[in-house]
Amino acid sequence: MWPVIMALLRRNAVYITLPFAGVVGFIGYNLESLLSDKYTPYSKSIQEIRAERLAEDIADANAAQVDKLRLKENVLERNLSPSLQKKI
Repeated sequence: MWPVIMALLRRNAVYITLPFAGVVGFIGYNLESLLSDKYTPYSKSIQEIRAERLAEDIADANAAQVDKLRLKENVLERNLSPSLQKKI
């Protein structure tokens, strides 16, 4: 009897596979929707982030006037390798 059933399944595999895959997919989709957390946390929009950054830049504009923050030498000469330093 098993050889007859296997022959029928082998011959009609195309017609059996699609409904079986659909049932498995439907069950999996619904099971995932029941088990997973659908909550998406709030995140600020790009415009809000940009507005806050610009407000901070305006507030920090006065802090940039401090002499210690300004470079007194060329940026490329900082952390310069000894072999590349100028010889006096």
